Amino acid sequence: MNTKSKIAVFGMMVLSFAFSGNVAAQSMKEKTVMVGGAAMYPSKNIIENAVNSKDHKTLVAAVKAAGLVETLQGEGPFTVLAPTDAAFAKLPKGTVENLVKPENKAMLTKILTYHVLPGKYNAKEIWAAVKAGNGKSMMKTVEGEELTFWVKGKDLYVRDAKGNDAKVTIADVNQSNGVIHVIDTVLMP
Repeated sequence: MNTKSKIAVFGMMVLSFAFSGNVAAQSMKEKTVMVGGAAMYPSKNIIENAVNSKDHKTLVAAVKAAGLVETLQGEGPFTVLAPTDAAFAKLPKGTVENLVKPENKAMLTKILTYHVLPGKYNAKEIWAAVKAGNGKSMMKTVEGEELTFWVKGKDLYVRDAKGNDAKVTIADVNQSNGVIHVIDTVLMP
C-alpha cells in the first residue's frame, strides 16, 4: 500500500471513530427513545427524527407529498400521533398511493393535520385529562376536528371521527418542537 492510500485509510478510520464518538456522546447527554430501530433525540425536531425511523417511511413520504415538512420542522410545539407503516398497510389497497397524488394534496393534508395537536401533550397529561373527563378527553387537532382519548387497562387509545381506535404503542418520544406518540392505526377525519 502506498503512502497516499495509508493516509486515506487512516483518515477514514479517524473520521469513523470521531463520528461514532459524537453519536455516543449525544446519546449519553440525551434521553432517547428507540422508534423503528433508530434513536429519537429530544434535541432534534419532529422531521429530523422521523426520517430515521424504519417504521415511519410511509408517514414521512406523505408529509413530504403534503408539503408539511417545513411546518413540522417549525417551532411548534406539536403533539404528533404518528401511524406506523403497518398502520398505513391496514388501509384499503391503493389508498396511500392515491392520497400522495398531487391532485389529492388537500385531502392528504387534512388527514395528516388530523394527527397533530397544537401544543405539547405528554402521555401523563393526556391520562390526567381522560381521568378528569370521566373516561374520555376530547382534543382539537390542527385540522380543526376533535379526537377522543380514552384508556383501556394500561393502554392509551385515541378514537377518530369515524369511530376507529388507535392504540398508542410508544408514548412520549420527545422532540425539540414537541412530542410524538406512535400509533397503530391511521386516524380519519
